[in-house]
Amino acid sequence: MRTIETHRRVNDILLGPLERPALQWLSARMPAWITPDFLTAIGVLGALVTSIGYILSNVDRNFLWLASVGFLVNWFGDSLDGTLARYRHIERPRYGFYIDHTTDTFSQAVVFLGLGLSPYVSFDIACVALIAFFMLTILVYVWTNVVGEFKISYGKLGPTELRVFAILLNIAMYFIGTGSVVWLIGNKHLSFSIYDLGVSFIALLLLGFFFNTAWKQARLLSELGE
Repeated sequence: MRTIETHRRVNDILLGPLERPALQWLSARMPAWITPDFLTAIGVLGALVTSIGYILSNVDRNFLWLASVGFLVNWFGDSLDGTLARYRHIERPRYGFYIDHTTDTFSQAVVFLGLGLSPYVSFDIACVALIAFFMLTILVYVWTNVVGEFKISYGKLGPTELRVFAILLNIAMYFIGTGSVVWLIGNKHLSFSIYDLGVSFIALLLLGFFFNTAWKQARLLSELGE
């Protein structure tokens, strides 16, 4: 088993060439009173704002903009907290790993549940996507503990790309509306929204990453005799 202090981060995302310089630029300009813990709290606040925005979209679709702002706030806090700690050389590996990913778990849950409580995505579809997200996340944590590699990007996709996709989905929701589709299967009418298809696609993509990665990693460990 590896220790958290020595784990290697792998974050080869599509938006990395833009995100990494932006985070370094922000870290260099953060006031001294802004700490990594403060930024972590900001990230959680952003997730709560997103969830509230989704729920309130039942009242007025303009709250979808609030949900999108929440994603931006969440990105700012969640992506910058570790970067700031490394920039200031004040890392606390075990504490940081624990707090960061504990709060991430809470944030992911409230965002997906809020989405499921909106009029745009079915609650059960949102829960399936949350389960798929958690499955991949747990796999990441197990692999980190076993081999010391913290891999948070798959197929050039990571949390940042998912936030961008969610914001684009919010824009579509705002301009298109609920986009209900009804299928007639026998004597039964199956109703769902076009956004259910988008979220279902993300869930299937996450599950695909999970099973493919779990299989490859298991084979690798078997070949190494570990």
